[in-house]
Amino acid sequence: MCTVCGCGTATVEGEKAQGAENSAAHAHHDHPHDDAHDHEHHDRMHDGGGEVIDFGGGLAGAHAPGLSQERIVRIERDILSKNDAYARDNRALFAKKGVLAVNLVSSPGSGKTTLLVRAINDLKEKLAVAVIEGDQRTSYDAERIRATGAPAIQINTGKGCHLDAHMVGHALESMELRKGGVLFIENVGNLVCPAAFDLGEAHKVVVLSVTEGEDKPLKYPDMFAAADLMLLNKADLLPHLAFDVGKCLANALKANPHLQTLVVSAATGEGMAALYAWIEARAALAASRAGAAKAG
Repeated sequence: MCTVCGCGTATVEGEKAQGAENSAAHAHHDHPHDDAHDHEHHDRMHDGGGEVIDFGGGLAGAHAPGLSQERIVRIERDILSKNDAYARDNRALFAKKGVLAVNLVSSPGSGKTTLLVRAINDLKEKLAVAVIEGDQRTSYDAERIRATGAPAIQINTGKGCHLDAHMVGHALESMELRKGGVLFIENVGNLVCPAAFDLGEAHKVVVLSVTEGEDKPLKYPDMFAAADLMLLNKADLLPHLAFDVGKCLANALKANPHLQTLVVSAATGEGMAALYAWIEARAALAASRAGAAKAG
């Protein structure tokens, strides 16, 4: 997790960079490895094929040069507690508006923007759809979304490797959310850090491409553990690949026994009807809860 990597500066489309209060969490410094710094935060193991140095086995489950595991934990807790406060505000707004918020996460190149474009085109006659796009640079994906007729706001994170709840809340100030609608938040392509940051969404949906390998859920378990639904995308390529769908789904369930899974193709539409049913049912529930709260 990037608690001390300095990824705190973001630009909401059309504005100057802001929100960099955490960007100076640590300054670059050099020190010899035999100095007095705490380096008791990794284990040496053997996996049958050779030695493995595990920097994720300490108290913090992460490593930052020059910082003890206890210090990393304190920084992480401080950052996440602030993020969670913004996430609660976002979640309250979604509940009040009766909007289903879905956080789409994946590695780069999984096809989630193509999948999202297809979903918007297929759903826009039934649901009001809005999108928040997250990338380090450019507004290419937001432009693709706007071409469908759906409103989209681009958030550029600069060196940041994920969206956070404050960025999303800032974007929401410029968005009109309609009751019974869906807000898709397309996160920065990264299977690590977005897992830890609550944006106020109702569900995280992780998109995995069949071109990425069956072992991704085991290599990046936190992301799959945090998700409610996994979309195994690019199913149309399966005849051309040595990819074991059953093994991939089994690995995903090892990471999260409660994970729902769908095999889909954004190119051909395979499996997309099941995804739409999943979305529509949850959007209707969000709207009914908002209506009940207002009546009460």
